[in-house]
Amino acid sequence: MRQRRTLPRVLGALLLLAAAGVTCVGAAPVPVSAAEPALRPLGHIVPAPASVVPGGQPYTLTAATPIRVDEDSRESRAVADYLAGILRPSTGHPLPVVDEHAARGGIRLRLSGEMALGEEGYRLQAGRSGITLTAHRPTGLFRGVQTLRQQLPAAVEKDTVQPGPWQVAGGTITDTPRYAYRGAMLDVSRHFLTVEQVKRYIDQLALYKINKLHLHLSDDQGWRIAIDSWPRLTTYGGSTQVGGGPGGYYTKDDYKEIVRYAASRHQEVVPEIDLPGHTNAALASYAELNCDGVAPPLYTGTNVGFSSLCVPKEITYDFVDDVIREVAALTPGKYLHIGGDEAHSTPHADYVAFMDRVQPIVAKYGKTVIGWHQLTAATPAPGALAQYWGLDRTNPAEKEQVAAAARNGTGLILSPADRVYLDMKYTKETKLGLAWAGYVEVQRSYDWNPAAYLPGAPESAVRGVEAPLWTETISTDAHIDQMAFPRLPGVAELGWSPAATHDWERYRKRLAEQGPRFEALGIDYYRSPQVPWPAAE
Repeated sequence: MRQRRTLPRVLGALLLLAAAGVTCVGAAPVPVSAAEPALRPLGHIVPAPASVVPGGQPYTLTAATPIRVDEDSRESRAVADYLAGILRPSTGHPLPVVDEHAARGGIRLRLSGEMALGEEGYRLQAGRSGITLTAHRPTGLFRGVQTLRQQLPAAVEKDTVQPGPWQVAGGTITDTPRYAYRGAMLDVSRHFLTVEQVKRYIDQLALYKINKLHLHLSDDQGWRIAIDSWPRLTTYGGSTQVGGGPGGYYTKDDYKEIVRYAASRHQEVVPEIDLPGHTNAALASYAELNCDGVAPPLYTGTNVGFSSLCVPKEITYDFVDDVIREVAALTPGKYLHIGGDEAHSTPHADYVAFMDRVQPIVAKYGKTVIGWHQLTAATPAPGALAQYWGLDRTNPAEKEQVAAAARNGTGLILSPADRVYLDMKYTKETKLGLAWAGYVEVQRSYDWNPAAYLPGAPESAVRGVEAPLWTETISTDAHIDQMAFPRLPGVAELGWSPAATHDWERYRKRLAEQGPRFEALGIDYYRSPQVPWPAAE
């Protein structure tokens, strides 16, 4: 897991202006494109939509624009309230949320019986008289709102009144995701991240249609979720972090608030308790979990592979049962991640025995197992997902082990470290992050095909992609921004957009148009020289 660890040509021509280069820290001069267009061509967003049919006149938001919803759908109204909350501060317009028949025109959010749109698909229709977002489920409406946001000028993201105009190009977008699992992971163990920091990331993920938030809640350096039956896990095991800082942990109410907030952004929280390795914080908290009965000291370094639960001891399974029971009770989502990587201090036979005991515990408490791809060295439970974090250069035998499991029914989440680990340095000049998987610039992170990535694995086994962000060197919002952006939107596009839309040259131009939006949102992103960012105003 971590070994350290076809748009209108005339409009396009009018927008092609010359601009000067800008320079960013640690990078060569960056080529720049024209300033952001007042009217964004339909579908010029990230992720790229499945179908775009431009046509007709644009719609202009005005002080008279209402947001209309189905009167009997509380979930649709919640999405409308969310949209209004984004648009009101910058437009200065009241944008009242009203029942569908209480007004005409404006923005309409509509649920329909169109099952072909699935759980997350939507249709956006824009013209002079208004905008209609149609979906089969409220989550589809929420995903469509993100498209609507991006069709508007970037200044719509600001929290003070901006001049506008606020126009959406005419035409129809029909959009459904390529993969059902599109995740991002935050390691809150190496460095503890507060509830507010996690919420901020959730909001950033929402803009790019990410639907899973994987929280790495335990590791050698800190245990971050309160377990009532083993209280020292947090009071002692959560008292430090990499470098010796104060650490921290989530109370059960804190965790519930993260889950609630993620759900309001139509994201499912996937909690991870890493087992049987990466457990020094637990071993330090309870001596009886160690084979020799001696608790090791707390750990604030960055080495891996040195810790292991005591597989032969029965108390180990009492501990695991208690932890999984309590975490599962707090987690309404389908999945519970049990780690399983880098268990170098656990003999292979013990590892297999441990996973044979632990996976049924997850099922007992109503959850589906996810494990890092080393889980395939044992026997993955029926329905389990294996999260592949290897490299292009990973041993072919290890890749085949994972592919064989996939051929036998194990689903795959793809997180190749030398492609989508967001803590990998962009270049040797990058101040943050690690480089054990190599340097990962924006093109490398985007330019691969999940369906064909793992030799021998059937395309049908790929459930989706996930971008992990490990925090050995990351502790602040600014750190997260620099390492996640602009790579995260590319991973989101790999998960959402049809393979037919994948094209680096076109993508880098769409990504460049996200620069002003990042800035409006206060995201201090890495100005990659591979992307023609707009000139600073």
